[in-house]
Amino acid sequence: MAFVCTIPAVPTVQRDDDDVRITRWDFAPGAVTGWHQHAWPYFVVLLTPGIMRVHNGTEVTETKVETGTAYGRPFGAEHDVMNGSDHPLAFIEIELKRQQAVVYPPAPPATA
Repeated sequence: MAFVCTIPAVPTVQRDDDDVRITRWDFAPGAVTGWHQHAWPYFVVLLTPGIMRVHNGTEVTETKVETGTAYGRPFGAEHDVMNGSDHPLAFIEIELKRQQAVVYPPAPPATA
């Protein structure tokens, strides 16, 4: 249920506390994360353009991504991610361990 590859993607944890885990992922061409399941909802922000291949256990999807692209997924997502590009790929992954810990500023007062 995962890609066959000997090149691991390189995770660099930038923050990990009770509220959030922020990890930078760097992929050489053909590198993979390995099969995993997300315990928390998460967001990804692409740092480079490229092609992401995602194996969900039954099928492989291939998506062209651009720098600055962001997306989110719910907890429980299971997959393996591969860099399908011929150049390095990098993104930041933000996992929300305690969603109630995310503080949203109050909306500014309406002006007439």
